[in-house]
Amino acid sequence: MKVYVAGPMRRVSEFNFPAFHQAARILREQGHEVFNPAEADENNGFDPSGMTGHEDLSHLGFDLRSALGADLAFICHKADAVVVLPGWERSLGATAEVATAKALGLKVAPLEDFC
Repeated sequence: MKVYVAGPMRRVSEFNFPAFHQAARILREQGHEVFNPAEADENNGFDPSGMTGHEDLSHLGFDLRSALGADLAFICHKADAVVVLPGWERSLGATAEVATAKALGLKVAPLEDFC
């Protein structure tokens, strides 16, 4: 199954990358193909180490439109399901990702449902 990981990043220490990485590892151990947006951000040169999650990232060259566009493109064109991390309901990005997945009839569930 091709799975997208959705959850809060902004206002979370280190932009919640550790939780995204842990979920991706668990899903891959289950045999799923995973799109982890934290990995995508890191592959584009973003390192959240030591950050509080409240930083303005525009001065670092982070482009939210491009990042969210790539995330939604995976959901629209490749995903079979979206795994939601705790607190996703308070994230504008994650709620957009979940709404898109639901509009497409994809499975949306917490990580526990995939283990």
